[in-house]
Amino acid sequence: MHPPEAPNDARGAALIDQLGYAGLVPLLLLAALLWLVGADLRPWVAIALSAYAALVVSFLGGIHWGIGWSAMATPGARCAPHRWHFLWGVAPSLLAWPGLLMPPDAGLASLGLVLLVCYLVDRRLYPPAGLGHWLKLRFRLSTVAALCCFIGAAAL
Repeated sequence: MHPPEAPNDARGAALIDQLGYAGLVPLLLLAALLWLVGADLRPWVAIALSAYAALVVSFLGGIHWGIGWSAMATPGARCAPHRWHFLWGVAPSLLAWPGLLMPPDAGLASLGLVLLVCYLVDRRLYPPAGLGHWLKLRFRLSTVAALCCFIGAAAL
């Protein structure tokens, strides 16, 4: 379960955990498929894995827009300067985009690195926003997602 500073809604926290882990299923399946399918299907599976990883990265940036908007709407919010959330919020999509344009082996490796960078940035920006209790889940999700990208790249 989450530390004491986490929201007191245990059912809500459990749902967030379940949805986060469920979001890994396509990454896990596609990374495994790259090792199992024939050469004729491998390019399609690689594109599917790259596209899904890029969507996840973009989602991670979008979270920061939500944090920034929430900080602006909440008088005296603990989120010091919310402008960093807005600035960083667009960066993940811009960093993921080249990963979609590269050949899949390089693109997947790039997307895996971007997922790790997103986690490292979140380690700095979540605690001042009062969201440090989510970093354990973020670490797990980011680690598995990045590994799926690296494993997928190794299959190509």
